[in-house]
Amino acid sequence: MAADPLLTRARRIWVELAGAPVKFPSQGSAVVVSAASLLSPPGWIGIVGLGDGAIGTVPTGDLAVSVREAFAQLPVPALTDPARLGAVLPLAGVLGPATLAYCDEHGFRPDTREVTAELPAVHGDLAAFLASVPVDEAEESGLAGITSPAFVVRAGARLVAAAGYQRWPGNVAHVCVLTAPSERGRGHARVVASAAVTHSLAGGMLPQWRARPEPSRRVARTLGFRELGVQLSIRVRQPAVGSTAGRSHRCGRHPAVHD
Repeated sequence: MAADPLLTRARRIWVELAGAPVKFPSQGSAVVVSAASLLSPPGWIGIVGLGDGAIGTVPTGDLAVSVREAFAQLPVPALTDPARLGAVLPLAGVLGPATLAYCDEHGFRPDTREVTAELPAVHGDLAAFLASVPVDEAEESGLAGITSPAFVVRAGARLVAAAGYQRWPGNVAHVCVLTAPSERGRGHARVVASAAVTHSLAGGMLPQWRARPEPSRRVARTLGFRELGVQLSIRVRQPAVGSTAGRSHRCGRHPAVHD
């Protein structure tokens, strides 16, 4: 079977973000020790599953053996499922899981409506918009950290939706989108996200959409993004597996995926 070029590009991204030499397996999992990993916050275990393969990064060598043993007990889809992973690892914290979706110029289905304006990434109107929405939504959107222009829709003088992207290693455009709560369901997210994706593709970048809520995932699918995998970050209680393997553990769920 011919390789999926979009999947190959997506895997290349996360191998680079792992911060240590690791090969993304076509099937099964690989775990590497990397204190510099960008798959997760510092000190956490990062897991990314794409297709039938997964990679994991652990911050210290003493975790590597126990995590590899735990991963060997589970199929790849379970490695990013906190409930199933918690049966073989003593989870102390969870961030995610978040769906990873990608598109290229062949699969992109742009929204033909035009945005109201294109603003610099650092602009007073964008800052005011972020300050007007719930803090957790502003943070999770990632808009405060975009490196592209901000593509916005206004209702009168008021900004009601915005999108842009953060430039990640590997020439990736990590898409960031937010619509004011009172303006949702009107298609604004598609309009602004489409403009951001168009801009990134014109620059030869690979657009990435990472999301948990179904409405956000639905917008991505409408624009032609393909869901290729899942990202999850975990912390484990010490000692890690060993004698605890196979037991069930409960874990908390953090409200927002790290961005």
